[in-house]
Amino acid sequence: MSPPDADDIADKFASLPNLPRDEDEPVFAEPWQAQAFALAVRLSAQGHFTWNEWAAALAQQLQSAAERGEPDDGSRYYEYWLAALEYLVTDKQLADTDTLRARKEAWADAYHHTPHGQPVALGAKHD
Repeated sequence: MSPPDADDIADKFASLPNLPRDEDEPVFAEPWQAQAFALAVRLSAQGHFTWNEWAAALAQQLQSAAERGEPDDGSRYYEYWLAALEYLVTDKQLADTDTLRARKEAWADAYHHTPHGQPVALGAKHD
């Protein structure tokens, strides 16, 4: 499958009005946000879910947050993005919840055992 073209990507991003942006481009405060963003775009481009399914899953996460009374200041946007991604990945049976949980635990362990200033690497040896 060929990668999406720039116009297609721009149209998709326009359908996400709450997406943190700087002019026309998305912005990220942390590397994991960019990775989650890219993963959702890539999985959609590969046909694992449609962009409409993606937008609906994200909208549901944002609506649920609003119903819980969480502030709508954009500071947690990518947390909701990640929750929508996890929902679709399990719903589409790309991974199960146990696999996702194990991966999160492995990353947390790697993070806690990585010396300050060093890149976190999954599967790195610890002392």
